[in-house]
Amino acid sequence: MTSRQDLFDTLAQVGKALGSGHRLVLLERIAQSEASVEALASAADLTVGNASAHLQHLRRAGLVTATRSGKQMLYRLTDQRIVTLMSLLREVAETNLAEMERLVSRLFANDNFDGALEAISRDELLAGLKAGSVALLDVRSEDEFEAGHLPEAINIPLAQLESMLEELPKDREIVAYCRGPYCVLSHEAAQLLRKLGYQVRRFDEGFPEWKAAGLPIH
Repeated sequence: MTSRQDLFDTLAQVGKALGSGHRLVLLERIAQSEASVEALASAADLTVGNASAHLQHLRRAGLVTATRSGKQMLYRLTDQRIVTLMSLLREVAETNLAEMERLVSRLFANDNFDGALEAISRDELLAGLKAGSVALLDVRSEDEFEAGHLPEAINIPLAQLESMLEELPKDREIVAYCRGPYCVLSHEAAQLLRKLGYQVRRFDEGFPEWKAAGLPIH
């Protein structure tokens, strides 16, 4: 006979699967698009063997699924609620753990050294897009961009940004975004463009959060 404890023990499998920073990095990357073990290992700075072991934990907890494509196994999120779960985990940690606040401030220490490089919220971004006053810059990789992106975004991977400045409009504010709140690519892009005289901010979330909110994507 099923007991209440059995239910909580099963529920705890999800918590155990999330109890690894490497697995959270893997989930952040999978939230962009389906990916192979090799691509995920590279994104999480893991060996293929270690990445595969972590992915098995995520599969057993029902957080990711895998399908075979030729000789590769491609991983994807089971559903978009996992992005919401990760967002709630982040919000709880940032609200209640002093160490989290310290680490975030150190990660993006150069963002606001003079208070000028602020982030733009989802509501502000929606208003700017509606008014036609902002241009979106997606600094993720080309394959992530092709799998899905914010409407009318321009894709310029960070490494190519300085050589492709002519792609950016000069009559609108640039809003850079990438994989999520802790993705440094958009921060580095915003810093670079600001030094070059562009009016620029970064989106304080990323593509997965935008998609999970049910907002339009291309």
